[in-house]
Amino acid sequence: MASARWPCLILALLSGVVVSGFPRRLGGLLGKRSLPEGVVDGIEVYSTKVHCKVTSRFAHNVVTTRAVNHADTAKEVSFDVELPKTAFITNFTLTIDGVTYPGNVKEKEVAKKQYEKAVSQGKTAGLVKASGRKLEKFTVSVNVAAGSKVTFELTYEELLKRHKAKYEMYLKVQPKQLVKHFEITADIFEPQGISMLDAEASFITNDLLSSALTKSFSGKKGHVSFKPSLDQQRSCPTCTDSLLKGGFIITYDVNRESPANVQIVNGYFVHFFAPQGLPVVPKNVVFVIDVSGSMHGRKMEQTKDALLKILEDVKEDDYLNFILFSGGVTTWKDTLVQATPENIQEARKFVMNIRDQGMTNINDALLRGISMLNKAREEYRVPERSTSIVIMLTDGDANVGESRPEKIQENVRNAIGGKFPLYNLGFGNNLNYNFLERMALENHGLARRIYEDSDANLQLQGFYEEVANPLLTDVEVEYPENAILDLTQNSYQHFYDGSEIVVAGRLADEDMNSFKADVKGHGAINDLTFTEELDMKEMEKALKERDYIFGNYIERLWAYLTIEQLLEKRKNAHGEEKENLTAQALDLSLKYHFVTPLTSMVVTKPEDNENKTAIADKPREGGHGGERPWEPPFLYVHSVDGDPHFIIQVPGKDDAICFNIDEDPGTVLRLIQDPVTGLTVNGQIIGEKRSSLDSQTRKTYFGKLGIANAQMDFQIEVTPERITLWHGAAQSTFSWLDTVMVTQDGLSVTINRKNNMVVSFGDGVTFVVVLHQVWKKQPIHHDFLGFYVVDSHRMSAQTHGLLGQFFHPFDFKVSDVHPGSDPTKPDATMVVKNHRLTVTRGSQKDYRKDISVGTKVACWFVHNNGQGLIDGVHSDYIVPNLF
Repeated sequence: MASARWPCLILALLSGVVVSGFPRRLGGLLGKRSLPEGVVDGIEVYSTKVHCKVTSRFAHNVVTTRAVNHADTAKEVSFDVELPKTAFITNFTLTIDGVTYPGNVKEKEVAKKQYEKAVSQGKTAGLVKASGRKLEKFTVSVNVAAGSKVTFELTYEELLKRHKAKYEMYLKVQPKQLVKHFEITADIFEPQGISMLDAEASFITNDLLSSALTKSFSGKKGHVSFKPSLDQQRSCPTCTDSLLKGGFIITYDVNRESPANVQIVNGYFVHFFAPQGLPVVPKNVVFVIDVSGSMHGRKMEQTKDALLKILEDVKEDDYLNFILFSGGVTTWKDTLVQATPENIQEARKFVMNIRDQGMTNINDALLRGISMLNKAREEYRVPERSTSIVIMLTDGDANVGESRPEKIQENVRNAIGGKFPLYNLGFGNNLNYNFLERMALENHGLARRIYEDSDANLQLQGFYEEVANPLLTDVEVEYPENAILDLTQNSYQHFYDGSEIVVAGRLADEDMNSFKADVKGHGAINDLTFTEELDMKEMEKALKERDYIFGNYIERLWAYLTIEQLLEKRKNAHGEEKENLTAQALDLSLKYHFVTPLTSMVVTKPEDNENKTAIADKPREGGHGGERPWEPPFLYVHSVDGDPHFIIQVPGKDDAICFNIDEDPGTVLRLIQDPVTGLTVNGQIIGEKRSSLDSQTRKTYFGKLGIANAQMDFQIEVTPERITLWHGAAQSTFSWLDTVMVTQDGLSVTINRKNNMVVSFGDGVTFVVVLHQVWKKQPIHHDFLGFYVVDSHRMSAQTHGLLGQFFHPFDFKVSDVHPGSDPTKPDATMVVKNHRLTVTRGSQKDYRKDISVGTKVACWFVHNNGQGLIDGVHSDYIVPNLF
């Protein structure tokens, strides 16, 4: 998950000013005086603006509403804003007739005393309360004198969490009257570049929306603007009430050329991680379902509908079982079973026949499910690289068997032993949600409330979709020792497809020259290490283009994430540990001016010549540095690079032999084939974009390489754009922007960003593929690959191929060196493999250490496609395809 707490992934805002008791149509309410349109009960809300600035997922939102009292007497005006439960209010100001009254964030107990003192003096206003599933409502009221103006401004911040492969900002729009200047703007800045940006509104037709909405994105910047005119706001052509009521949703995602992105500003860093192209890790899932009497009726039907839909999405590699609990516990099968088509059909029949009955025995049901998963693992009934999950759905509290929440928590914690996560779904409001949340959090899972509504089945399905595709397990994010301070959570049991891991921290040394991060995890077929390295000077240059958003956003992002995680840990802490976590979270909340469950925003405002206090509270839910980059060892290296230039280095000789192969683009050549180890390497030739002026000097290169090990059922396809690995049918894809290490039994693949890829089969076979990138607008040449064999001593004596035949000892002698047709390149006679050849002195480049310049290698060049040097003729090595 992107966070230990289940991410809301919604940025919600806005309603505007609410004036209670106003009529829907103006009529002659205000007498003969001509007033602006939109005035209700003497109050005109003439401006409501929401401006969102998003930098690297961190959203800074300002809601501003301006109103004027046209009446002859003082009027009360209320300001309502609905914002996400996951957001922290950071500021609120009230401006009346040009005088601004700021809000101050104080410890909750201090604020409470100030509030109670104000209550004793008269009426107060200002609170935050839960509003629906994802939102909280902030409300503050103030008396506005006749003819006076008032401005309300609320600021809040939130880290947008990635959910189903996108970030979503949900803006709650509800001004309740026509507003002359109504505007929502969002400016998004993402250093990785924006890949998609969209906006939609639930309350307005597409035709109307398109004329009021503008959206655009290019490179790193995106912009959305929604400015409906007065006429566009009307619920009908002659109406004076507003149709603006509902959700305005902005969604976007970023480019993922590299799985990780690190940003550093003013000594703080944030590290985003979301790999793509990895195969899904098989799951072992136990569904623990409450079928007690309280589930009767619609709740049970919706649960069954959701389970049937989930069964359609279960993958055949998965294993599953159902455990039903009421007063007792029943299971579908005695053990986990594979999700074969036959078993899924049988499971569907079982689900359709579920009936509600009796009491609620949560303890025994969970322990049965956990035991089933543990036993399946111990008895090797499930794949070794699979991952286990328990999903429990209940609508009530335990009332039979062990019913003490603390004892159930202890039993479940001991049974799971940290091995897999528990997800608790609480159906409705008649349950101890805090207990479900605490139990899930301490077992690396999360709790989610399922609201009793017509879409409860979709809520259940939606939750399953989020955890249906684990790509990595046991994920650890590592940084150099002693280089980082105040690190947020950096280990996760699962990384799910479509989500994102976010880690932030503080640099111990702000003057460090480079920054390195490793992300290690277990994939479906191998272990992977993704490495990200940054040059700090390059990062400083990039910072300058980013200042237009807000400068210290990474520090505030770090503070937000730290507070969020401290508050989660606090839910399961006791005694001194809880006190310490509370003190840390409170200190940060006050320092960064966040309204959290430990703080309140206090606004002292004038009212009838007396100070009155508004208070904003936040309600609670539920009542080491890694491996060094590969460096080539000092070995005799055989390679092919450039215009297929084969270089053969011979042990005991301070000299090398080289040759070219002149073939048409598209031809695939067998470079290595070892029937004993099962290893083959083939390369496909590419030409130039267009012929150079001298058609006699046609150049060709290797544009694609296929490396396969038949014994391991493993294949790698390498192109200048990407690297694709197959283990059987399972596929992983990486780009050359990645720095990744992939390991599994006897195999290691390391990709060094924009540089090279090292493939090792055990100790004794190592290949290096070098990436050559040309200027993108280069008119003639393509990007191409070089291939180097740096270790082959474990390959068999039967190895062959254009390179493989030279893994066996051979000798050559050079004599009769004399001037050739080119005065700078002498010719000579070479005796090799019982052939007497005329060869020419020259040099080729070895690009392993320096891909831009290369290292010059002096060699004797064998003409005519290596004839006389290679066994047979070069066409013998042409094969039909890459594998």
